[in-house]
Amino acid sequence: MALNLPYIVSVRKASEHRLFLGQVKVEDKSNEITAIPALLELLDISGSIITIDAMGTQHEIAHRIVTSCADYVLALKANHPTLHTQVKQWFENAQASDFDGIEYSYDVRVESGHHRREKRQVWAVSISQMGDLYKQTHWSGLQTIIMVIRTRHLWNKTTREVMFYLSSLPPNAQQLGKAIRQHWSIENQLHWVLDVTFGEDACRIRTGNAPENIALLKRWSINLLNQETSFKRSTRQKARRVSMDEGYLLKVLAASIPLQSNLSDA
Repeated sequence: MALNLPYIVSVRKASEHRLFLGQVKVEDKSNEITAIPALLELLDISGSIITIDAMGTQHEIAHRIVTSCADYVLALKANHPTLHTQVKQWFENAQASDFDGIEYSYDVRVESGHHRREKRQVWAVSISQMGDLYKQTHWSGLQTIIMVIRTRHLWNKTTREVMFYLSSLPPNAQQLGKAIRQHWSIENQLHWVLDVTFGEDACRIRTGNAPENIALLKRWSINLLNQETSFKRSTRQKARRVSMDEGYLLKVLAASIPLQSNLSDA
C-alpha cells in the first residue's frame, strides 16, 4: 500500500512553525497527482502560498489553488518538456545579454555552515517580459517565472544547480526565494527526520490501515517535539527523553496547546 505526502508548505505560517498539517493516502497504481487535490480540499489554504514539487506542477492543481484564494510556486522540470526548454532558453539568452532591456527582480543570499558555503541567486520575471509561453493560458493566475541558481562550495568540490518555477505571485525575488527555501526546509526538518530518526523507509508495516495510521502518528510526534523548545537537542534525543521522563512528556504535550493569544491571532 503506497503512502506519500505531497510537498505542500507555507499554509499560513505552518512551514515557519515546522508543522505537519495533513496527509492523503496514495492509492495503489496511482501517484501524488491524484492525492494533491484531495489534500488541498482538506485544508483552508486561503491567503497562503502553496509550494509543490514538479510532480504536482499540473494545470488542474494550479487552478484549484487560485480558486481557493491562495497563490502557488510550482517547480518546472522536464515533465513539461516544451515549456521547460522554452523557459531555460529564454533565461540563457537573458543572461548572455546581462538582462539588457528586461525588467526583473533579483535577490542573492549567501550562507555558510557545516563545512560548506552556499550562494542562492533568484531572478523573478513577469510573464509579460517573456513573450508567448507554451500553453500559458492553461496556468491559472500565472504572473511570474523564476530561475534559482544554487552554488555550493564544499571542502572537496563545487556544485551548481539551476531550477525554474512558475508562480501566481508578482515578481518579487526576495519573497519568492523565501518561499522556495521554506519548501526545501521540509526535506531537512521532516522527511530526513522521518527516514533517519523514525526509520520510515525501513518500516515493514504493510497491512490494512496500519501504514496510514503509523505515518500519521510519526508526523504528529514530530509536530509535538518541534513545539517544545526548552530542551535544545535533536529530535532523536527529545524522543528518547520523552520515553524515559514522564515530566518531559507532559511538557511536550503542554507545548502543543495554543495560548489564547495565539488563537486570537489565528
